[in-house]
Amino acid sequence: MSDTAPPDETLRPALEALAARDPDVAHWYARCGLPPVRRRPPGFASLLHIMCAQQVSAASARAIIGRLDAAARPLTPRSFLALNDAALRAIGFSGPKVRYGRALASDVLAGRIDIDGLAATDDTAAIAHLVQVTGIGPWTAEIYLMSALDRPDVWPADDLAVQAAVQRLKDLPVRPARAQMIELAEPWRPYRSAAARLLWHIYSHPGVPDGSGVAGA
Repeated sequence: MSDTAPPDETLRPALEALAARDPDVAHWYARCGLPPVRRRPPGFASLLHIMCAQQVSAASARAIIGRLDAAARPLTPRSFLALNDAALRAIGFSGPKVRYGRALASDVLAGRIDIDGLAATDDTAAIAHLVQVTGIGPWTAEIYLMSALDRPDVWPADDLAVQAAVQRLKDLPVRPARAQMIELAEPWRPYRSAAARLLWHIYSHPGVPDGSGVAGA
């Protein structure tokens, strides 16, 4: 999913509400417009794709995901586990990500992780359930809730690209850390997911320096 995707019209009501209450949001929303569509189907494949995007550039994540989807069609826990370590390394998985991917697939197959059941849980419970998997931290869980479950008020406070965009949005001298990110986003409830989507858009918008974050890849 890239910024060549069409604008996400579903975000318009939330972003207009945020713009009405925050002049900084209003300024950047007017400048950058609606963010592109960034939705994923719920399920194992999307969660594994997000794991692939951890701590790599957006371009690298897209390349790894493309090779993975070509190697395992369809991408399921069983088809993933059928790939040996050499195949996964050739796809672009690091040693830790091989272990993390296998842990996720095994947990899903064993019933320890119920991805389908997340739709019926609140955000806190869904995140707590996902982070039981080795290699899934809050960022991965938050991105999954936002992009696959369409949760409206998730705030990925540790995302480096979102932090960099908040620094620009609020004209801060340094990139805000987690505690300040949480504080700054409080006025954006219950639309923090839309705020994050706008911030990723600001980060990748012309004139905003590109960086290493994969931000909602």
